[in-house]
Amino acid sequence: MVSVAATPIVPGIAEGPSLVLDQPLSWWGGIDPLDGTIIDAHHPQRGQPTAGRVLILPGGRGSSGGSAVLAESMRLRTAPAALVLGEVDPILVVGVMVGAELYPDRNCPLVVAGEGYDLLVSSRTTRIRSDGRIEQY
Repeated sequence: MVSVAATPIVPGIAEGPSLVLDQPLSWWGGIDPLDGTIIDAHHPQRGQPTAGRVLILPGGRGSSGGSAVLAESMRLRTAPAALVLGEVDPILVVGVMVGAELYPDRNCPLVVAGEGYDLLVSSRTTRIRSDGRIEQY
């Protein structure tokens, strides 16, 4: 089991299979909010589903419109179960906060893993605890 201390930016509890992205991702034009699939033609993980997964990525990329797409994904229940970032990204933070405000029964915790980021891997069950700790098993 891997256990990593993380800083909760938008606290919550989540669990799901992990997907580590090789590069940052923009939700605006990078994710299909209808099904949560990565659609950015230049992204190495193009075609990968993100819905219900703990998405581990270095950070966001691009347009402030990505906040709206992330909030819409939360409404449609196609958002990741949680976001684990290497560094904080204000666009993703706003998207998760707006989604939680508009749809209070939706949850997408956002944590920043910092130094422990490189220990996290894909295809493991990953749990985000209320204190931000990330556990993979």
